[in-house]
Amino acid sequence: MAAAGDGPWLDDAAGRLVRPFTVSNGRTRPTVPLDLMSQLMVTGATPFGYLGPEHAQALELCRVPRPVAEVAAHLELPAAVTKVLLSDLVDCGALTTKPPAFHDHPTDRALLEAVLDGLRRQL
Repeated sequence: MAAAGDGPWLDDAAGRLVRPFTVSNGRTRPTVPLDLMSQLMVTGATPFGYLGPEHAQALELCRVPRPVAEVAAHLELPAAVTKVLLSDLVDCGALTTKPPAFHDHPTDRALLEAVLDGLRRQL
């Protein structure tokens, strides 16, 4: 029996009733290059055609800029599946994406050294 507010896709005892890759129709590769830190936001355009409940949830989540990783966590789906769903929404114009601000220089040496120093102190 589904819990209140969970809809037909979740069951208290069994968990998710639909396997993650069923949500993306078995597709494993997004049509738009996305990484876990890519930011997505709604454009205001109305997507045409059928959208699954996960697509609708992703649109709702992206009313404010959100990274792929955060959307995946909220949807409780693997990142690969989430990227396919999000690329569907980018393809139909409902979402826009941009790489994270640090895309050209993803590692800050000073930050990495500070993290390493902190880890060493913990050991």
